[in-house]
Amino acid sequence: MAENVTIARPYADAAFELARGEDALGPWSEALDRLAAVAADPGLLECISNPRLSTRQVDTLVLDVVGSLNPLQQNFVHVLADSERLQVLPEIRDLFVILKNEHEGVLEAKIASAFPLDEASLASLKTDLEARFKARVNVTVHIDPDLIGGVRIAVGDEVIDASVRGKLTNMAAALKN
Repeated sequence: MAENVTIARPYADAAFELARGEDALGPWSEALDRLAAVAADPGLLECISNPRLSTRQVDTLVLDVVGSLNPLQQNFVHVLADSERLQVLPEIRDLFVILKNEHEGVLEAKIASAFPLDEASLASLKTDLEARFKARVNVTVHIDPDLIGGVRIAVGDEVIDASVRGKLTNMAAALKN
């Protein structure tokens, strides 16, 4: 995985610069989402790594499956195909999103919750995070029953553990001392 990120970084940087240059970060982000989904498909991944298919055949297949792309985005796919780097499109997309968010002053918050959050709770949590970090926050939520109750929030390197599991762990550590 680390190797894929290293390979993907210059391509993500190039995509970001192209997108920023044409003031199209949103459309590029959407295109990279579609491309990453296509490249992550096991069937297409098999085609990408098939030595019997030419670079042009793989390139055409990806472009046909992904749908509408502007000429710069199509050229980006051509470059990736020629360099045999289509398999790192998910990492390129992830790195692009990081660059885009930094540029726009947006933070990513990953929320683990013991139970599904209703819309009102999620909106309140998002508002609180935006006030705390003084930035716009995009949230993704996943359910983790191991938390027992509460939530654990990761924003960058900072983790806010308000879960029952976290409180029990802290209590156990305090009792050992």
